[in-house]
Amino acid sequence: MKIKQKRGNATARAFKKAVTASSKSGYLLRLFVTGMSPRSQEAITNVRELCEKYLKGRYALEVIDIHQHPLSASVNQIIASPTLIKKLPLPLRRFVGDMSKTAKLLMGLDLRIEDNKD
Repeated sequence: MKIKQKRGNATARAFKKAVTASSKSGYLLRLFVTGMSPRSQEAITNVRELCEKYLKGRYALEVIDIHQHPLSASVNQIIASPTLIKKLPLPLRRFVGDMSKTAKLLMGLDLRIEDNKD
């Protein structure tokens, strides 16, 4: 019985450590698209530009084509495409569309545009 308990505690500690490390390193984003349609390409471009401008060096972006990975779309409950999911830092958030509304995305990602006074 104690062996199982220790193993369970070790697993819980490992999970907590992994989540903490991931959240400190930055944002974990998943973009679900449908093939290389114009809307999908626009969403990919918009998300990459936003990440490079506001999250440079602090993000991991995974682009998933739901035609090639339908199970992943099902597991993540994707009902529309393109959909961007912010996995980390918590809370999890979802965005649907071509990702062209930068101000709304930044607000949803809990980012603030700082005034650049040059």
